[in-house]
Amino acid sequence: MSEKNVHDIKQTIMIQAPIQKVWEKVSSSEGIEKWFMPNDFKPIVGHEFHLQSPFGPSPCKVLEVEEPTKISFSWDTDGWIVTFLLADVEGKTEFTLIHSGWKYSDEIVPKANEKVTIIRDRMNDGWEKIVGELKKVVEQ
Repeated sequence: MSEKNVHDIKQTIMIQAPIQKVWEKVSSSEGIEKWFMPNDFKPIVGHEFHLQSPFGPSPCKVLEVEEPTKISFSWDTDGWIVTFLLADVEGKTEFTLIHSGWKYSDEIVPKANEKVTIIRDRMNDGWEKIVGELKKVVEQ
């Protein structure tokens, strides 16, 4: 019997920039490409788009847009949800990324042909770098 013990990935950083400047980098195709992946994202609920991942194009769909504090979208075909949360903290921006929707720990992620726990750990490290890249892009 599989156990669902795979926790969401959550990365939070403080960015030395106003919330609107960060919002511009997380809510537009051009902005997202600078720190994450090439894409055809539009901040419109229901918009279907693709992220050009190393494993090929990943189908995505925008689930929520609350300017300038939240974007949420489905990512690929495994039930993953990626959420960007932004909060104004005295003129700076607290940015939180949540990657949820993980299945059972011993299930195999088809595209990568690896167990969920291995992919989750690998992606956690990846998200840490990606979120750091967002910080660099916004603060430069």
